Amino acid sequence: MASAAEDLSALTTLELPAKATARRDVADLPALREALDVARAAGLPVIVLGEGSNVVFAGDVEALVLRYTATGRTVLAEDDESVTLRVAAGEHWHSLVAWCLEQGYHGFENLALIPGTVGAAPIQNIGAYGVELAPFVEAVHAVRIADGESLVLSRSDCAFGYRDSVFKGALRDAVVITAVDFRLQRTAAPVTDYPTLREALAGRAQAPGPRDVFDAVVALRRARLPDPATTPNAGSFFKNPVVDTATADELARRYPGMPQFEAPGGRKLAAGWLIEQCGWRGVEGEGVAVHPGHALVLVSHGGDGRALLALARRIQASVAETFGCHLEIEPRVYGVAA
Repeated sequence: MASAAEDLSALTTLELPAKATARRDVADLPALREALDVARAAGLPVIVLGEGSNVVFAGDVEALVLRYTATGRTVLAEDDESVTLRVAAGEHWHSLVAWCLEQGYHGFENLALIPGTVGAAPIQNIGAYGVELAPFVEAVHAVRIADGESLVLSRSDCAFGYRDSVFKGALRDAVVITAVDFRLQRTAAPVTDYPTLREALAGRAQAPGPRDVFDAVVALRRARLPDPATTPNAGSFFKNPVVDTATADELARRYPGMPQFEAPGGRKLAAGWLIEQCGWRGVEGEGVAVHPGHALVLVSHGGDGRALLALARRIQASVAETFGCHLEIEPRVYGVAA
């Protein structure tokens, strides 16, 4: 194995100690293709990062760690009903959401303050407070790592699912997303039926508008989730498990008050609630911990990837034993823990 030389700890929000053989930041397509050529010539796989808010480096990696930093927002088409935008992958997601709100382009309000870049958003089909990214995606533009060829994937090509897409499956580590085309509405139709959001918006004299939803979501996320700038974390560490209806009914009978939400294929359970019921909230050791304010968030207090994944495995085993549910780790994991 080649000697790892490039420090990665500052490139992810967990700030875990790890190194890579090489790293590059590129801001346009020619530079991207040149970097991919260099990686192929050196026999190095490529790991693509955005802002590193959904990645765990469990150890050193023999790879080129690459960030595509191009920015830009272009209106492709617009009429009285909708607008279609092409947004470069390096754009900051929350800044895009705020800008769209100011322009009168509606639909993204519930996705405010989700960390990361535009290029990372389709990978896990980001979602929050009753809204997912998928319905807004018209196309994803990418470059194939294997040969530098350009690709354009339609919404159906992306195979979006709950926190899932083709970029986590068949195209994982196979493409660099360079831009995303979105279609947003010119007429506001706020989505406010998610329980936590509905409660936050209750008591208003008038029906909430897009700005109200945006402000409420920002306030909720700031109150519930630790800021990675002060408490290193990767946001929600586990996906909410989906179980069949019969299993959900049995769990509801055994555990009155268990949160459940309708979902394709059955019902979605609240992973944070499951973890908290197993007594994990606030547990810490070896430089890692379960956040005391939100059991779904694992944080680093100077620990490493080995300790973090060991804690995650213990939580998974505990939830499986208690509730019979498997918790899937949400961030992408790279490197072999020492």
